[in-house]
Amino acid sequence: MPRPLSSHRTTHRLAADAGLLAVAAAFALPLAWVILSSLDTDADLRVKVPDGVTLDNFDAVLTPEITFTPLLNSLLLCGGGTALTVVCAALAAYPLSRFRSRLNRPFLLTILFATSLPITAIMVPVYALFVQVNLIDTLQGTIFFFAASQLPFAIWLMKNFMDGVPKELEEAAWTDGASSLQSLVRIVLPLMGPGMAVVTVFSFVMMWGNFFVPFMLLLTPDQMPAAVSINEFFGNRGTVVYGQLAAFSVIYSTPVILLYVLVARRLGGGFALGGAVKG
Repeated sequence: MPRPLSSHRTTHRLAADAGLLAVAAAFALPLAWVILSSLDTDADLRVKVPDGVTLDNFDAVLTPEITFTPLLNSLLLCGGGTALTVVCAALAAYPLSRFRSRLNRPFLLTILFATSLPITAIMVPVYALFVQVNLIDTLQGTIFFFAASQLPFAIWLMKNFMDGVPKELEEAAWTDGASSLQSLVRIVLPLMGPGMAVVTVFSFVMMWGNFFVPFMLLLTPDQMPAAVSINEFFGNRGTVVYGQLAAFSVIYSTPVILLYVLVARRLGGGFALGGAVKG
């Protein structure tokens, strides 16, 4: 006798829940290790509850050389690169969204292709170019390359979000004498807050976790960001201070969490068009 349909659905639901729990555990275990190990002076690679909770690991890493200076360098690099990326992406996406041309599609396909290029494939000519123009071992040069590497995908994202803003709003502003730049700044960008938030968070996170670019372009230890200085916790003979590494990882992830909290409303808000366009 065939099983009832409700029984099949229950079985499938349980199997799906079990699969989701397995995936969640794969993500949760490393996070649990970081948090628990940061509070354990005898931490190792095992996920275990510490015998005694202590903040000694945080005290050991909260020094200018280990944490404060690298974090400041990371904020300067990633903050400057993100701001430059968002501004350039908005200016580049606007004509692609608002003006029709035969070159739009080839240009967008070229941008899409550029997003698939690995950084390692272009790092050698970039390094040689930076040496020629005296941008090697400079924060501003690294900021420029950060922005350039994130710009293709940022333009693609920004253009798609910009397409959702009705052009009729701009046409009304043009009738009142506003220029294209004024309509972009005063009408389009304020209405695409979620899109701006997505591009900002995505660009910042990608730069924040980038180890290879600053490792190649910066030579002075005092200019290294936290993504590179974390390598100092790995000894030359394979020894690792796991507790201090976990404590530094917790501190290192804090700016990204704070950025997400600040833009969470924008990410969940949708386009605030309200009743601006009426038939």
